[in-house]
Amino acid sequence: MKKVYIETYGCQMNVNDTEVIFAILAKAGYERTESIDEANLIMANTCSIRDNAEQRIWGRIEVFNQQRKSRPGVLVGIVGCMAERLKDKLLDTRKVDLVVGPDAYRSLPRLLEAITPESPQMDVLLSREETYADITPVRTDRNGISAFISIMRGCNNVCSYCVVPYTRGAERSRDANSIVREACDVYSKGYKEVTLLGQNVDSYLYKSETETVNFAQLLARVADIAPDLRVRFATSHPKDISDEVIYTMASKPNICRHIHLPVQSGSSRMLELMRRKYDREWYLERVSKIREVMPDCGLTTDVIAGFCTETEEDHALTMSLMDEVGFDWAFMFAYSDRPGTLANRTMQDDVPADVKNRRLNEIIELQNRKSLERYRGKIGHSMHVLVEGPSKRDPNMLCGRASNNMMCVFPAGNLKKGDYTDVTVTDATSATLICK
Repeated sequence: MKKVYIETYGCQMNVNDTEVIFAILAKAGYERTESIDEANLIMANTCSIRDNAEQRIWGRIEVFNQQRKSRPGVLVGIVGCMAERLKDKLLDTRKVDLVVGPDAYRSLPRLLEAITPESPQMDVLLSREETYADITPVRTDRNGISAFISIMRGCNNVCSYCVVPYTRGAERSRDANSIVREACDVYSKGYKEVTLLGQNVDSYLYKSETETVNFAQLLARVADIAPDLRVRFATSHPKDISDEVIYTMASKPNICRHIHLPVQSGSSRMLELMRRKYDREWYLERVSKIREVMPDCGLTTDVIAGFCTETEEDHALTMSLMDEVGFDWAFMFAYSDRPGTLANRTMQDDVPADVKNRRLNEIIELQNRKSLERYRGKIGHSMHVLVEGPSKRDPNMLCGRASNNMMCVFPAGNLKKGDYTDVTVTDATSATLICK
């Protein structure tokens, strides 16, 4: 049997896509391996969100090509968003045999059969229907506790800085019944937690001749599978997260009290330029509603420093919003101009790199302080934790996440991976709760 090795870069949705690819290739006679040295097919499932993500892939292509040179017959493939964005440019390197976009994974067996040294293969056609709903992913997680389930693909928002609509196509929602079936399947196999994935889960809307299901209703259906099956989701969009979703979360104890709500900027002027379709006041109102209904809900976010024309006043507004909200944690980046986006075509990336980096460092410093405040604020509180396994730093300690997504470490005792346990927080860092 031929063996396939896949490296996955980027978001959780790419992890799920890799699991779909493994399932498709398994039917074509490929077996998964974690050793690049024994693989007949080497692939990278790629991300194009930021330039540094793509630069990493170029470096890996050089490594993969060494395998092609030293072991004749080895094939190298680039799949995912970078494949969709660069297309022929990847084949022109003569170091890649296969280029496949996110909606063309079903074509992989056919393309692999057609590859010759003189004829590399490519399929980057985007689809308005493909959701891979009928494919049962090959789970690649190491803990056997948490599973990712894709509920939709693509995005219709077209934020001015983002390549996703161009690399993953238009938004389409997966059959709600197939999602519930997949969640039932992973629960029957011993998984204790599922994460429902989409570029904008709050806009999920499945319609058939007999039913219409929105995201709040889907959340409830998955939560009703079993009381000990935890349900998480990512990512929410501030313009779409509804009261119905918030109240559904509050009504189901096994829907985790955590929302990743990317703000990107605290300046309404910048949000308009970013085409985020909400302003500062709207965002703060949604945060207020979440905390009114679920005071214990964890909130995390994304922040971009130095977007086109950003002033010191805009930056100060971002800092003040972060200070006011008090996020548990954040993904924080300097703006990276991406070819093909609206910003790339119509705006000037005019904030100097040193200014971007200074503002980013100020954002990071503020968030580190807020994270420490948030985590220390949990000292003395009780947390219901799903045990994920041994702590990386101390094998005598276990680790697991609370409902609000905060990582907890605690003595192992008689507990094992997959157990639920109640712990009391005794100390905290800016990223971990120390518990007993």
